[in-house]
Amino acid sequence: MRAAIIRKLIVDEHNELFDAQGMRYAEFPSDYSRVRDYARLLLVECPHAFREDGLLGQQLSEIIKNGIKHGNRKDPKKRLKIWYDLRKRARFIVGDEGDGFQELEKWNEFFMHRQLALQREDFDTFLGMASWRGTNSDAADGGNSLFAALEYWNGGMIYNERKNKAGVVRWFSRGSQYA
Repeated sequence: MRAAIIRKLIVDEHNELFDAQGMRYAEFPSDYSRVRDYARLLLVECPHAFREDGLLGQQLSEIIKNGIKHGNRKDPKKRLKIWYDLRKRARFIVGDEGDGFQELEKWNEFFMHRQLALQREDFDTFLGMASWRGTNSDAADGGNSLFAALEYWNGGMIYNERKNKAGVVRWFSRGSQYA
């Protein structure tokens, strides 16, 4: 059996991913129906090499959606703040006005057990942990966006202490002219 890297969500207020110096800034009302529009607006000048068959737009939309839905509770008076840099890599800082991801530690524990089951090739347990639902999840939540996010944001996914702001980065292939 091969050793696997067990990833987790990290809280680190002082991580360099939260340094917004030199980044562009956008602010949007919490209009859930416009999640994809907001992502498209941010990616207008995105280098083609970063597009990866729409995965960047999809992952950015998930972060925006979580901020609007879970953070700001779809309250249009609350704002979503986004800093972004698309020069050498895709890097975003997304903050909402909510109480933060209070179940982050529970999610990490669930994810660790899920990954260990996969590593042990205990597929029954792994399949039984196919999705995670927190106390604030509803029927429309798939419970899986964080699994995909940890894989996609290969340069890191960090939360601030309050857990209402996430910093993420995606590095692209070294063969690209943008790497």
